[in-house]
Order: sequence, then C-alpha cells, then structure tokens
Amino acid sequence: MLKKRELQDAHILFPLLNDQAVKPYVREKADSLEAYYFLMNRFAQQEDNGELISRTIMDDWGSPIGAITLYDIEQRAGFMATWLGKPFFGKGYNQYAKEQFLYELFVEHDIDLVFLKVNELNARSIAAMNKIPYAAKADETFSHVYEKINQGEKRFKLFAIHKDAYLLFINEREQLVVDELEA
Repeated sequence: MLKKRELQDAHILFPLLNDQAVKPYVREKADSLEAYYFLMNRFAQQEDNGELISRTIMDDWGSPIGAITLYDIEQRAGFMATWLGKPFFGKGYNQYAKEQFLYELFVEHDIDLVFLKVNELNARSIAAMNKIPYAAKADETFSHVYEKINQGEKRFKLFAIHKDAYLLFINEREQLVVDELEA
C-alpha cells in the first residue's frame, strides 16, 4: 500500500533509511532526524511544483517501511527510486509498491516513461529489475541517458518502463484472471 509522504512518518522511516544495508544505495541522504524532516519537507514542495512524485510504502498493517519516488520529472518522464527498510527485504513489498506506483504515474499523472538507474554493485536490485517483465534494459536504447548517469565514480545499469508496456502487462494479467474465473 502507498500513501502520500507525511512528516509524521519521518521518525519511523529515518532509522530504516539510515541502516547500512540501505543508506549506501539511496538518494535520500540525511545524517539526522532533523535533516530528514527538512528533506521530506523539501520533497513536499518539489511535488507541489511538479518536480517529483513521492509516496511512503506501507506494510500490511499500515506502518511505513520505505519510500518510492519519481525524481527529475521532465517531458512526461522521470527516474524512479525505491527503498525498503532491511527488515522488509525479500517480502514482496518492493514489487507490489512499484506496480501500484507505476499505475498511479501512468494513469493519474500521465507520465509516459520511467527510468530506473541501479548501482552495478547492488545485486539485490539488479535481480529484482530482471524479474520485472515490463522493464527493459535501456543502456543502448537511451545511450544519452546512460552516459549522463555514469559520469561520476559510481556505475549504474539503466532500465526503462514504457507506459504502453506496463499497461499491456496489467491488461494481460487481468485477462488471465478473468479467463481462470470463467473456466
């Protein structure tokens, strides 16, 4: 489940974000709870300005466990980043959050293209990306974006999710459910 980012969740999210299993891989860098409050406040302002879209990922009981964000929105495209607290790794929350968020982006916000840059050292995230049937490796098809994200020390793999590919996947999956119910 996703919800709009709220300052009241910072005290729960910050310790999860600050864990060494998470912190090296995220864009949301804050060294203190106060700095994290400031960052979340800035996210709210950026969302109001149409620069990003950010949601809190909730567990089955409604507790905040991570975040998913579309950054750098330009020309109906942006970069998606997601993180979960270590206790929630491998439980399916990331995949579920991505699907919910992509639906919101493509249907409610009229985004056409979502990029994901994955640190080449983050084997867990690369494996997760390779499991997503509607995500395409984009190092070559968007070489200008690939070159741009790899200008620093860290190296990234680039993936792209096109609105049409995602919506086709969702429609096919729903049709399979209908066919199974009718059988």
